[in-house]
Amino acid sequence: MYFENLKKSIYDLIVETSTNLPKDVRRAIAKATASENAGTRSAMSLATITQNIGMADKEVSPICQDTGLPTFKIKTPIAVNQLEIKAAIYESMELATKNGKLRPNSVDSLTGENSGNNLGAGTPVIKFEQWEKDYIDIRLILKGGGCENKNIQYSLPTELEGLGRAGRDLDGIRKCILHSVYQAQGQGCSAGFIGVGIGGDRSAGYDLAKEQLFRSVDDTNDIPELAALEDYIMENANKLGIGTMGFGGETTLLGCKIGVMNRIPASFFVSVAYNCWAFRRLAISVSSDTGEIKEWQYQEGDKIDFKTEAEEDEVAAAEEVITLQAPISEEDIRQLKVGDVVQINGMMYTGRDAIHKYLSTNDAPIDLNGQIIYHCGPVMLKDDDGNWHVKAAGPTTSIREEPYQGDIMKRFGIRVVMGKGGMGAKTLKALGEHGGVYLNAIGGAAQYYADCIKSVEGVDLMQFGIPEAMWHLKVEGFKAVVTMDAHGNSLHKDIEMSSLEKLAQFKDRVYK
Repeated sequence: MYFENLKKSIYDLIVETSTNLPKDVRRAIAKATASENAGTRSAMSLATITQNIGMADKEVSPICQDTGLPTFKIKTPIAVNQLEIKAAIYESMELATKNGKLRPNSVDSLTGENSGNNLGAGTPVIKFEQWEKDYIDIRLILKGGGCENKNIQYSLPTELEGLGRAGRDLDGIRKCILHSVYQAQGQGCSAGFIGVGIGGDRSAGYDLAKEQLFRSVDDTNDIPELAALEDYIMENANKLGIGTMGFGGETTLLGCKIGVMNRIPASFFVSVAYNCWAFRRLAISVSSDTGEIKEWQYQEGDKIDFKTEAEEDEVAAAEEVITLQAPISEEDIRQLKVGDVVQINGMMYTGRDAIHKYLSTNDAPIDLNGQIIYHCGPVMLKDDDGNWHVKAAGPTTSIREEPYQGDIMKRFGIRVVMGKGGMGAKTLKALGEHGGVYLNAIGGAAQYYADCIKSVEGVDLMQFGIPEAMWHLKVEGFKAVVTMDAHGNSLHKDIEMSSLEKLAQFKDRVYK
């Protein structure tokens, strides 16, 4: 009975972490929403984000389709069998994946094969520690790949773009943390949270940084110097103007937590773990006798229940919404410009890393002329009749496809690519030469976009696994923003340059 109770407790923790954003994170997002200027792209993005949170609550479905690499941190009394806890985690992970609460994300690094159940060498991450208390403490964070890829580590002293030399002191640490926020731009689904680890070796520094993400957004650092630095970063990182999704705006950072450990004389590392707005981490206290949940953590204070209805005032403030119906002509594409809000009706086709690599050397399984490629790895469930249903479908970070995107667009006649975080110079050049646009969907808004998908019309290349297959999706009212156009304009490039100028203002401000 103990094992079955334990398994249920861990399963409930997984489901709640994936679908129910913690109270402290909700309060931070609500504060950002209230401070954003009405009528801006960032305000519209925040309205979509809050709507998405409410929809995830209602449907008990993943807040974001990228449920990441689940990481468990567990403290146990001395007499507790840790192998039994690990077995319960494995069974719970498999069940949560089967029920569509997690996306199958465990991929063999050599063969590229997806295990399909989130289990494999190194997945999930499970870290144990013994303590003298009489209950089991289980903490879980679901950190998606987009924000994980924006983690960064600095070895001091170093030279930083816009900030100059960062030395081995508190001022050098300050510069590294500001730079870490700048370099993330919108690719990590800003506005985000950061955990910072000072000291240690390379691996211990990252572990310390990620450990900070388990602190409450509302707490105060026990070390006065670090408490002051956390406040400084929160005040000044939000002056960079990167904003929600990198669209520009008043809120770029929602939380900053800093930890410190000793180091050896030769090394001085500053490690930063970046987390998206969909900050999914929860914890439970479990009875070591019965395996049942005694208490949920991160439950202090009020819980904000966001609306599930569209924020019509913010959408209306976004000016005219342009409808796109595929196949789309080059003439229609060249009329679009950066800043336009569009809604897609009709068909779109998902394509991530494996698809782009495949299309670089193979024919497409369907005619893509005039069509839309969506950088998305959805959460999918098949019903008893064999029909597929979309459970979550937000965008993935597009920059990974930069080596392929422009060539593939021109080769197959693709007119629109859509994802989050923008793309680089090679893709921007191809948009102008070929007649194409890049659309930025709202990162993490997996329920909002799943609601826009009316049917799954087919699927190709399933050998790559569910997240990497090419799904044929029929959509209605699927909104996104033009951030790169056929005229050589890129909002991402503009925001990066303007935020670099603002970052440089902090170069000579000696921090004490």
